[in-house]
Amino acid sequence: MVKALLLLLLDSRAPAGAHHHSGGMEAAIMTGLVTDLADAEDFCQTRLRTSAKVSAAFAAASCRSLIDERGDVPAQLTLLDAEYGARIPSEATRRASRELGRGLWRLLRSVLCNSDLAEADLATAFSRCAGPAPHQPLVLGAGVALAGGDPELAARAAALGVCAGPASAAVRLLGLDPFAVQAMLARLAPEVDACAVAAARAAEGPPRSLPADGAPALDLLADYHLTAEVRLFAS
Repeated sequence: MVKALLLLLLDSRAPAGAHHHSGGMEAAIMTGLVTDLADAEDFCQTRLRTSAKVSAAFAAASCRSLIDERGDVPAQLTLLDAEYGARIPSEATRRASRELGRGLWRLLRSVLCNSDLAEADLATAFSRCAGPAPHQPLVLGAGVALAGGDPELAARAAALGVCAGPASAAVRLLGLDPFAVQAMLARLAPEVDACAVAAARAAEGPPRSLPADGAPALDLLADYHLTAEVRLFAS
């Protein structure tokens, strides 16, 4: 039951909003930075080596805060939310993260409706967030914990999502061969695993010590995307 529930939460077909966000891929294509499969792989690898480290570590930390059950869980999650937001210089990216968090939180409340923790501690914590909704990695980590997963699994799910989202968008925007794109993701799998292991280890420390890797070009692309008159994705 737990394994099936985890697969349901991590399924890209789940109605959590990810299919409306390209993770910067649409803006990269608009500006000519990504034109083919090789460019798409470079883009995903760049995200994996920068922003994925941050997302994976915060997902792992969120998961750990629920599993350990030490201290004030809502306060811990609220602090993580603030620390994550401070690591995202782009307002467009912060907004997209909270939109994705809202969608995933809605999904969690639907599939984990019998969990007292989901309805109590998480609802309290997420209501304290500075924005209209919690950041997506925190909700992902909490969901993995409630479904019986561990911090490393939460980190792996976050790291994979950072690559899989843009890759899926590239298929739709460039008409790439979906089988070739899946093969590309498979080539990146070892780096996803390595990122997850490192992120889970980092999540053992205090929130202020979590990774803060950044990619200024991705932040600029996110803000540029908002100026596009015609776009298929929200971000």
